[in-house]
Amino acid sequence: MVQTGLERLLYSDFKQIKNQKLGLLSNQASTASDLVHGRFHLEREFPGQLQCLLSPQHGFFAEKQDNMIESAHQLDPLTGLKVYSLYGESRKPSREMFDQFDVLLIDIVDVGTRVYTFLYSMGYCLEMAAMTGKKVIILDRPNPIGGKGVEGNLLEPEWTSFVGLYPLPMRHGMTFGELALYINDVCGIAADLEIIEMTGWKRSMLFRDSGLPWVFPSPNMPTPETALVYPGQVIWEGTTVSEGRGTTLPFELVGAPYWNLPAIQKRLKNSYLPGCYLRPVVFEPTSGKYGGETCNGFHLHITDAATFRPYKTSLALWQAVMHTHQEEFGYKHPPYEYEFVRLPMDLILGSQRIRKDVEKGKPIDEIESEWQGDLATFLDIRDNYLIYS
Repeated sequence: MVQTGLERLLYSDFKQIKNQKLGLLSNQASTASDLVHGRFHLEREFPGQLQCLLSPQHGFFAEKQDNMIESAHQLDPLTGLKVYSLYGESRKPSREMFDQFDVLLIDIVDVGTRVYTFLYSMGYCLEMAAMTGKKVIILDRPNPIGGKGVEGNLLEPEWTSFVGLYPLPMRHGMTFGELALYINDVCGIAADLEIIEMTGWKRSMLFRDSGLPWVFPSPNMPTPETALVYPGQVIWEGTTVSEGRGTTLPFELVGAPYWNLPAIQKRLKNSYLPGCYLRPVVFEPTSGKYGGETCNGFHLHITDAATFRPYKTSLALWQAVMHTHQEEFGYKHPPYEYEFVRLPMDLILGSQRIRKDVEKGKPIDEIESEWQGDLATFLDIRDNYLIYS
């Protein structure tokens, strides 16, 4: 079984944090393998040292459903520790927060996708640590969708936002510790950073291979299978199509009342969609887009995770829907993640050019071929920051 960075910290002799005041960036998913939250273990092993908690988007208890639903600072009712929200009035930590501790521990369940904002909370903490001279220790965890698959265009600088700050592809194939090393160096942050590595994790592993229990890191990430489709299905957040929020299968379900499934399937017929099956379904969200309305759509079943291409699959489906339903299809309008002018779809894609190419009907294979050079350069740079073989 995989041993996480949290458990290695707890059960090994890491003298560098003895007698240090500690902060912890985490949320309710940051448990040990016994399903007990890390803050309780830290208080037991390092009594009196844990000073405060910091929480990313969706709140410390992962109770906030959607983007731009803020969390306030609060007291943790079980420990009495102050919880500082990094998704409230500001997405960045303040110097006053960092005054509470000497070392910031970061223990986050990530899902391996560029637009998942926990990554940027970590990045902003690295920036503040560099400014204040504080140390950051990442307690590493598995990338639930594996460490081999890398897919998608790199974020273009003019499309940076809180769903994309760094030059990463949509699916980056890195653990949170590897991401921290990459960002800290490539983006010139230069914080005092240490990674407590996992043992037993291999890049070929999906989450179900790890032997660890899954605890949902955000309200619409209920299973590891959700994480597998998310690097593609997240693009529907930039449209008026339902991405399955308000159902028990967010991101695995997608659709809208007007979808003509046979017509969409006919357009998809010649697309190369390996490792998955789009099963026609009818669903009714209880909230969100089309709440209470019957939607025609697909349940995206993964039949071979090794060959499945989530980003390419969702781009192809989006193109088929757009050209089948030119009158009905629409994009979500701002605001989106505190961006009030730019189109949410372009922010999610990290590129306006890709949206325009999809709209023109350019074959997805051709669109994909155009980012291969940038992706190859990224992979060469990424190799310098990979911890696990």
